[in-house]
Amino acid sequence: MRVIPVIDVLNGIVVHAVRGKRREYQPLQSNLCKSVEPLEVAKAFKKLGFNELYIADLNAITRGSVNFQVLKRIVDETGLKLMVDAGVADLETAKKLLDSGVSKVVIGTETLHSKSFVGEAVRLFGSDRAIVSLDLKGDKVLVKLGFAGCKSPMCLLREFKEMGVSGVIVLDLTRVGSGEGVNADFLKKVLEDISIDVYVGGGVRDIKDLVELQNLGVSGVLVATALHSGKISMNDLKQARLL
Repeated sequence: MRVIPVIDVLNGIVVHAVRGKRREYQPLQSNLCKSVEPLEVAKAFKKLGFNELYIADLNAITRGSVNFQVLKRIVDETGLKLMVDAGVADLETAKKLLDSGVSKVVIGTETLHSKSFVGEAVRLFGSDRAIVSLDLKGDKVLVKLGFAGCKSPMCLLREFKEMGVSGVIVLDLTRVGSGEGVNADFLKKVLEDISIDVYVGGGVRDIKDLVELQNLGVSGVLVATALHSGKISMNDLKQARLL
């Protein structure tokens, strides 16, 4: 299982994401890095031994303006593999992200206009470069107004699987930054019913949560708050053989 640090970028700085309430996000306060500059935070994670990052470009997700320059600089100066959610809903933007050096483009249901785009992206870029984020608020899937077809989590996951998606992020925004733990029961159901790589975001508290997720068979976990606060230390990760 891979532990993937998260950087949430809003208005050019790294912020502390809590429960998806983006208007209330404050500048990051971290034990790992004193700077709120995305490049400096990325460098800090690189120095600690991580080789990949998940980046949420919150301005792009909410307004559609992607900061390609910052992403390219992080790739060029750190060599980190980037998994990026920038509210992608068209092939041109996805291609620009990949051309900027991004390793995986995240297609989030929150900004998805049509399910057919998922199939198009997988066909054009490959399932190793396009990953879907099942964006949840509790047990409800976040989708755009007018989104047609089934909207239940399991139904959508089955459809994405049929489109050729090989990896999905289960991201519960109500748990992000909350320290409440993950929804293990739902994750078990996904892993048992659908043959797909599952990544988890939101709610991870400590190393025990990571070990539990590893035992469930999760492929990767997105972590931010627990790393920055020190509740998950580098020593913890090394002892659990997760770094």
